[in-house]
Parts: sequence; structure tokens; C-alpha cells
Amino acid sequence: MMDSGALKVTTRGDREIVMTRVLNAPRSMVFDAFTKPELVRRWLLGPEGWSMPVCEIDLRVGGKYRYVWRHAKGQEMGMGGEFREIVPPERIVSTEKFDESWYPGEAVGTLVLAEQDGKTTVTQTVLYQSREAREAVLKSPMESGVAAGYNRLAELLASTTSGEGR
Repeated sequence: MMDSGALKVTTRGDREIVMTRVLNAPRSMVFDAFTKPELVRRWLLGPEGWSMPVCEIDLRVGGKYRYVWRHAKGQEMGMGGEFREIVPPERIVSTEKFDESWYPGEAVGTLVLAEQDGKTTVTQTVLYQSREAREAVLKSPMESGVAAGYNRLAELLASTTSGEGR
């Protein structure tokens, strides 16, 4: 895969969504961006107009995380889960459940970071409890929100590698 700067979204089987993006940064830096609250709240925001007033991460197997997003117009969206597997800086497996779930059940996300020539390929696989849950997510604006977040992440990593974001 080339560093096209674009999010690639595919499906696998009946219940999975696979999202891939290449980032121009070393794997350890990308891992930090996914696991340090002070970095996560700078990029994991989705479309414009959202902030993350709550970002709690207890990065250990059995530890929990909690995110709450707030739109400039006052709407809030919260979610959280538990870490099932952590292999720094290459892999994290965690559960995912939204407070006001817009798809049935809990999902399991697997984040894999693979570095080659100073670039990191991020592969996020989300396994849903049913085909119906996955289809609900695919019909939502999830893809545009994830793409916007990854674009912000790429900018954050670029500023950090150049020394601006430290």
C-alpha cells in the first residue's frame, strides 16, 4: 500500500469492517497518539465542530477507557470499553460500546501498527456482534468521521516530527 493519505475501508466476512491508513511517522509515535489522552483528544474528533472533554485511558489489560465528544451545538456522544490485549507499540485489542448505541451489541476492535521505512500502516478491524450491526455502521457517517480524524492525526504527527507539536 502506498502512502496515499487516504483512508481505505473494506469489509471482511459478515461482521467486520477493516480500516487502513498509512501515516508518515514511526510506529512508536503513532502508538502514543492512540494511547496518550493528551494526544488522543487532539485528533480523535471526527467532523469539524466536535471536541473531546472526556478522554480517560487506563492502558493495561483489563483497564478501561472512556471518551465523550461534545459538539459546538451542545450534543454529546460517549463510549468506552476495556482493553483485552496490549502489545506496545504494535497491537491493541479492546471492546467498544456507545452510551446511546446506534448499532446493536458491543464491538471488538483490533488496532495493528506496522512500520516500514519510517511510515506506519494503521489497520483497525472492528468485529460486530452481527451482520446487521455492521451494516448499520456502514450506513452511518462513520467513514467520513474516521477519515477526518485520521487527517487530523496525520497533521498532528507531522507537527510533532517537525518539533512544532511537542
